[in-house]
Amino acid sequence: MKYFVYFFLSFYYFLGIGQEKYSKEYFQPPLKIPIVLSGTFGELRNNHFHSGLDIKTQGKEGSEVISVADGYVSRIKVSQFGYGKSIYVTHPNGFTSVYAHLSKFAPKIESYVKSIQYKKECYEIEETRFSEDTFPIEKGEIIAFSGDTGGSGGPHLHFEIRDTESEKIINPLFFNFAIQDTIAPIFQSVKVYSLSENSHVNQQNNHFQLPIKEIADGEYIADKISAQNLIGFGLEVFDKTNSANNRLGIYSLEMQVNGQSMYYHDLETFDFAESKFINLHIDYEHFKKYKTRFQKTYLEPANALSTYKNVINFGKINIEKQFNYTVNIIAKDFYGNASMLKIPVASQEAATILNKKKDSTAFKIIAKNFNKFSVEDVTIAFPKNTFYENTYLDFKVENGIAKIHNPTIPLDDYFTLTFDVSKYSEEEKKQLYIANVEYPKYPRYLYTRKKDSIFFTTTKYLGNYSLLFDNQKPTIKLMYLKDGQWVSNSETLKVKINDIGSGINTYRATINDEWILMEYNHKTGILTYNFDDKKLVGSEHLFKVLVYDNVGNTNELSSTFFKKQVN
Repeated sequence: MKYFVYFFLSFYYFLGIGQEKYSKEYFQPPLKIPIVLSGTFGELRNNHFHSGLDIKTQGKEGSEVISVADGYVSRIKVSQFGYGKSIYVTHPNGFTSVYAHLSKFAPKIESYVKSIQYKKECYEIEETRFSEDTFPIEKGEIIAFSGDTGGSGGPHLHFEIRDTESEKIINPLFFNFAIQDTIAPIFQSVKVYSLSENSHVNQQNNHFQLPIKEIADGEYIADKISAQNLIGFGLEVFDKTNSANNRLGIYSLEMQVNGQSMYYHDLETFDFAESKFINLHIDYEHFKKYKTRFQKTYLEPANALSTYKNVINFGKINIEKQFNYTVNIIAKDFYGNASMLKIPVASQEAATILNKKKDSTAFKIIAKNFNKFSVEDVTIAFPKNTFYENTYLDFKVENGIAKIHNPTIPLDDYFTLTFDVSKYSEEEKKQLYIANVEYPKYPRYLYTRKKDSIFFTTTKYLGNYSLLFDNQKPTIKLMYLKDGQWVSNSETLKVKINDIGSGINTYRATINDEWILMEYNHKTGILTYNFDDKKLVGSEHLFKVLVYDNVGNTNELSSTFFKKQVN
């Protein structure tokens, strides 16, 4: 009980300091419905920390999105992936609010966006040249409607607050977007790591998971271990709120050894440029193998995250002879709810140590150098500092597949993968592309540059790659429309497109030979045109859509429809 009182008081002392920087009264919530979270700030995601709050929209699109304060629209972006449709509002207090995955913008902004799209004949746009007078916004004004565009996994609002000048992202919860939360974080599992050649845990120079059990609300204990020399820990831990059952990210993680704090990490703010270091913050190898993330309480030398504070000896614990240790790991959510995991450690020399196998191959990466290797018709080239540390690389070519180690090592930069295609005819080359074939049933196209007899691409992932053929044209299918049909009562025109090889690259649609804006939902493969975009003249109209895949195969569909448009 004393433990929880201490952390309750210390948290509110800390929060008081935060409030000096972040006003609790300035911003209002970005939705009119109750704020229920499906994602927290700094949550662990693929290759990045989550940069905002994911707010539920009751499982549907179209919720009114309102500006959290007075300001002006400073940026609008429409993209197929990423944030989808997003809008940025700059406020006079030095912050900018961001709203993403929108279905559409408020009418005056939507009209402006479509005028740009029609002018450029392109769905994807980005506009940043706004003055304070172009789109002034009042607090509480409707600026958009929630949706599921871009890389969203379901209807919700992604909401951020950024420092306007530095563009650093700040945890929006500091601005008093109140969430009911009395639930402490939940420890799911713990791993222990031997961190030097002469260290061991339970007579193993390796890493493995420890059994844990909850002994009281918010209190956990792991099985006692014996160890010597440098060791470290990793935690699988998540949080929940009272209003939803989603697994959310925690706010902070601290490790104490015999009462002394050796590691602390919290999620008040971070910079986009450092988000990539998540792959050093977690046990990346375990994640790639098992799809669960363990946050390490020790630092890799190349980890440049700014979210760590007062870390001693990189968070690595030196277990000395004839001493016993108590390791307490404390996880907290933003509201100060805390859980603690206790790990008893006894110093003990091992009679026999089971060592993990040392790497040794013909391809040694010197991280600080440029590295280039070739096998048969395949060449790989790594810029200096692509790897975080020196590494022995497995590299071979089998049955046309370039096997470049395995994807369990994180990279800091892109490397170049080159195939010599001189053995193929010119016609064959047109239909060839480079693909990631880590999952053979689901090959993934990589942007392939073609120069004479050399095809190359860039990627940040080790793994299996191959040249594949695509001689199949994309498919196009009309939805809810037959050729020659009257569609006077229809609000939209839809077609479904698909490509089973290299994938859809682009498309172009016209009515009566004039370009029309068709929004592509890459999750469903559906293109949608809204008849409100243009006034149609007459009653008979010719619709055409041309679709290209990534190697240049094309398909075209034409259809006549009848519609009289009323003003």
